[in-house]
Amino acid sequence: MQARFDAAVAAICPVDRELAAKGQAHIDSLTKPLGSLGKLEELALQLFLIQEGNAPQADPMRIYTVAGDHGVNEEGVSVYPQEVTRQMILNFLNGGAGINVLAGTAGAQFYVVDAGACGGTFDEHPLLIQAKVAPGTANLAKGPAMTREQCLQALLLGIDLADRAHADGVKILGTGDMGISNTTPSTALYCAYLGLEPEPITGPGTGLDKNGVANKAEVIRKGLAANKDAVESGDPLAILAALGGFEIAALAGLILGGARNRQLVSVDGFISTAAYAAAYALCPTVKDYCVISHASAEPGHKAAVAKLGMTPLLDLGFRLGEGTGAACAMYLVRSAADMYNKMASFADAGVDEAE
Repeated sequence: MQARFDAAVAAICPVDRELAAKGQAHIDSLTKPLGSLGKLEELALQLFLIQEGNAPQADPMRIYTVAGDHGVNEEGVSVYPQEVTRQMILNFLNGGAGINVLAGTAGAQFYVVDAGACGGTFDEHPLLIQAKVAPGTANLAKGPAMTREQCLQALLLGIDLADRAHADGVKILGTGDMGISNTTPSTALYCAYLGLEPEPITGPGTGLDKNGVANKAEVIRKGLAANKDAVESGDPLAILAALGGFEIAALAGLILGGARNRQLVSVDGFISTAAYAAAYALCPTVKDYCVISHASAEPGHKAAVAKLGMTPLLDLGFRLGEGTGAACAMYLVRSAADMYNKMASFADAGVDEAE
């Protein structure tokens, strides 16, 4: 597994910045004042570079919502019982969740992936990919959440998901998550990768009160201490195995695979950005291929995104996860591609340019 993973990461190439002048010249030739479509212009140029100087294409788009459970749930870090992860997977398959609605509105394909939910297999469903590494992680507050082999398996699952989409012609990927208590490992990963302290960035997740948030921060601090060797090793994979989750590792793999395949990845909120932090630590070149879709309302996201040198596209007060923010940003990606391809130039329209 290690050799296969290393080969996938080694195949990730930066975009060719020498193409930027050509793409920017086309954007600047369109019938608008220079820079007047702001972030859409930046998105269009990013797509142009990712797609190697070709007219940007946004479709097809696909969101993978990846699910997993967490042993740290036993520390009282969520107001919801662990069974909700499994119940929400069924809700996704029945079309009743926020991500079902918003993926449909964005025109994105949607799949649910069981990377590590508690319990056995689910009934087969055309939208469900069953790839359970194990039925939930171990408790990170007491030791490593995953073995290195389990973490590699989850990372390779994500790479395989990107490859599956690439084989189907998908140009844009979206990340989504489902996992009760997964803001706890995500916060721990931010601390380990970005040098942040638990207390300022620990939030309520699904609705903890003040005392619950304080307990959660203490649990994260215990987890960092229990996994001190991994944290201090500086090995991104060891950190992810110690503090992450199956769905987080799979999403990191999805980001890595998308970058290798030259697919733009719309990264969702708090959990998905932790997966991005892991992917970035493993291969900083992924930054060329990713956008942070939105600013999560979960405390700590702003600090983490700033440390990563990124700027969210949207700020809608979301903190649901599932890929809902990624879906909303996908509409902007399609808008950017359409702007590039469908707007008339000054020359075509017979409109005088600015002096």
